[in-house]
Amino acid sequence: MDISLLASSLTTALVPLLHYLLKSGESTAEKTGKAVADRSLEWEKSLWSRLKPKVEAKPAALEAAQDAAQMPDDEDAQAALRVQLRKLLTEDQSLAEEVSRWLEQGKTAGINVSASGERSVAIGGDVKGSTIVTGDRNKVEFKE
Repeated sequence: MDISLLASSLTTALVPLLHYLLKSGESTAEKTGKAVADRSLEWEKSLWSRLKPKVEAKPAALEAAQDAAQMPDDEDAQAALRVQLRKLLTEDQSLAEEVSRWLEQGKTAGINVSASGERSVAIGGDVKGSTIVTGDRNKVEFKE
Protein backbone atom coordinates (compact mmCIF):
# COMPACT_ATOMS: atom_id res chain seq x y z
CA MET A 1 0.00 0.00 0.00
CA ASP A 2 1.39 3.37 -1.03
CA ILE A 3 0.79 5.59 2.02
CA SER A 4 1.76 8.78 0.15
CA LEU A 5 -0.80 8.10 -2.56
CA LEU A 6 -3.39 7.18 0.07
CA ALA A 7 -2.74 10.44 1.97
CA SER A 8 -3.02 12.39 -1.27
CA SER A 9 -6.34 10.75 -2.20
CA LEU A 10 -7.64 11.28 1.31
CA THR A 11 -6.69 14.96 1.25
CA THR A 12 -8.40 15.45 -2.11
CA ALA A 13 -11.54 13.73 -0.84
CA LEU A 14 -11.74 15.64 2.45
CA VAL A 15 -10.75 19.21 1.60
CA PRO A 16 -13.97 20.29 -0.20
CA LEU A 17 -16.12 19.58 2.88
CA LEU A 18 -13.52 19.79 5.63
CA HIS A 19 -14.85 23.14 6.79
CA TYR A 20 -18.21 21.52 7.46
CA LEU A 21 -16.68 18.38 8.95
CA LEU A 22 -14.75 20.44 11.47
CA LYS A 23 -18.02 22.21 12.36
CA SER A 24 -16.47 25.53 11.43
CA GLY A 25 -19.46 26.45 9.33
CA GLU A 26 -22.75 24.64 8.92
CA SER A 27 -23.50 26.33 5.57
CA THR A 28 -20.43 24.99 3.76
CA ALA A 29 -22.31 21.97 2.41
CA GLU A 30 -24.72 24.37 0.73
CA LYS A 31 -21.85 26.39 -0.72
CA THR A 32 -20.23 23.33 -2.26
CA GLY A 33 -23.39 22.53 -4.12
CA LYS A 34 -26.35 20.36 -3.27
CA ALA A 35 -25.33 17.57 -5.67
CA VAL A 36 -21.90 17.19 -4.08
CA ALA A 37 -23.32 17.40 -0.58
CA ASP A 38 -26.03 14.83 -1.25
CA ARG A 39 -23.65 12.28 -2.73
CA SER A 40 -20.63 12.62 -0.52
CA LEU A 41 -21.47 14.34 2.74
CA GLU A 42 -22.71 11.23 4.53
CA TRP A 43 -19.80 9.20 3.18
CA GLU A 44 -17.29 11.84 4.27
CA LYS A 45 -18.90 12.25 7.68
CA SER A 46 -18.48 8.51 8.27
CA LEU A 47 -14.88 8.60 7.12
CA TRP A 48 -14.15 11.71 9.19
CA SER A 49 -15.67 10.13 12.32
CA ARG A 50 -12.89 7.52 12.15
CA LEU A 51 -10.12 10.04 11.41
CA LYS A 52 -11.20 12.84 13.72
CA PRO A 53 -9.89 11.39 17.01
CA LYS A 54 -6.47 10.73 15.43
CA VAL A 55 -6.31 14.22 13.91
CA GLU A 56 -7.42 15.91 17.12
CA ALA A 57 -4.83 13.97 19.14
CA LYS A 58 -2.00 15.59 17.18
CA PRO A 59 -1.86 19.41 17.35
CA ALA A 60 0.02 19.70 14.04
CA ALA A 61 -2.55 17.53 12.27
CA LEU A 62 -5.45 19.47 13.75
CA GLU A 63 -3.88 22.79 12.76
CA ALA A 64 -3.28 21.51 9.23
CA ALA A 65 -6.92 20.37 8.98
CA GLN A 66 -8.17 23.73 10.25
CA ASP A 67 -5.94 25.61 7.81
CA ALA A 68 -7.12 23.47 4.88
CA ALA A 69 -10.73 24.04 5.96
CA GLN A 70 -10.23 27.80 6.04
CA MET A 71 -8.24 27.92 2.78
CA PRO A 72 -9.40 24.95 0.68
CA ASP A 73 -7.81 26.30 -2.52
CA ASP A 74 -4.43 26.95 -0.90
CA GLU A 75 -1.98 24.35 -2.21
CA ASP A 76 0.34 24.86 0.77
CA ALA A 77 -2.48 24.20 3.23
CA GLN A 78 -3.40 21.07 1.30
CA ALA A 79 0.23 19.94 1.29
CA ALA A 80 0.52 20.45 5.06
CA LEU A 81 -2.63 18.39 5.61
CA ARG A 82 -1.36 15.70 3.25
CA VAL A 83 1.90 15.43 5.23
CA GLN A 84 0.05 15.14 8.53
CA LEU A 85 -2.34 12.53 7.16
CA ARG A 86 0.60 10.57 5.76
CA LYS A 87 2.18 10.56 9.23
CA LEU A 88 -1.04 9.34 10.84
CA LEU A 89 -1.49 6.58 8.26
CA THR A 90 2.14 5.51 8.56
CA GLU A 91 1.85 5.24 12.34
CA ASP A 92 -1.40 3.25 12.23
CA GLN A 93 -1.45 0.53 9.59
CA SER A 94 -4.96 -0.60 10.50
CA LEU A 95 -6.21 2.96 10.01
CA ALA A 96 -4.45 3.09 6.64
CA GLU A 97 -6.16 -0.13 5.57
CA GLU A 98 -9.53 1.13 6.76
CA VAL A 99 -9.10 4.45 4.94
CA SER A 100 -8.12 2.60 1.80
CA ARG A 101 -11.33 0.56 2.01
CA TRP A 102 -13.38 3.74 2.62
CA LEU A 103 -11.88 5.38 -0.45
CA GLU A 104 -12.59 2.31 -2.57
CA GLN A 105 -16.14 2.24 -1.22
CA GLY A 106 -16.51 5.90 -2.18
CA LYS A 107 -15.45 5.12 -5.73
CA THR A 108 -18.01 2.35 -6.10
CA ALA A 109 -20.69 4.56 -4.55
CA GLY A 110 -20.16 7.13 -7.28
CA ILE A 111 -18.25 9.65 -5.18
CA ASN A 112 -16.34 11.88 -7.56
CA VAL A 113 -13.01 13.44 -6.74
CA SER A 114 -12.51 16.97 -7.97
CA ALA A 115 -9.33 18.92 -8.42
CA SER A 116 -9.14 22.49 -7.28
CA GLY A 117 -6.53 25.10 -7.89
CA GLU A 118 -4.71 26.36 -10.90
CA ARG A 119 -3.68 23.64 -13.37
CA SER A 120 -5.13 20.81 -11.27
CA VAL A 121 -6.21 17.59 -12.90
CA ALA A 122 -8.81 15.15 -11.59
CA ILE A 123 -9.50 11.81 -13.20
CA GLY A 124 -12.39 9.62 -12.17
CA GLY A 125 -10.95 6.38 -13.50
CA ASP A 126 -8.09 5.12 -15.59
CA VAL A 127 -6.29 7.16 -18.21
CA LYS A 128 -4.55 5.28 -20.97
CA GLY A 129 -3.11 6.62 -24.18
CA SER A 130 -3.72 10.23 -23.18
CA THR A 131 -1.53 13.25 -22.66
CA ILE A 132 -2.29 15.62 -19.80
CA VAL A 133 -0.49 18.94 -19.91
CA THR A 134 -0.51 21.67 -17.29
CA GLY A 135 1.66 24.74 -17.09
CA ASP A 136 2.77 27.54 -19.33
CA ARG A 137 4.54 27.35 -22.67
CA ASN A 138 4.47 23.55 -22.82
CA LYS A 139 4.96 21.90 -26.17
CA VAL A 140 3.62 18.48 -26.88
CA GLU A 141 4.72 16.66 -29.97
CA PHE A 142 2.86 13.60 -31.12
CA LYS A 143 4.72 11.15 -33.27
CA GLU A 144 2.85 8.55 -35.22
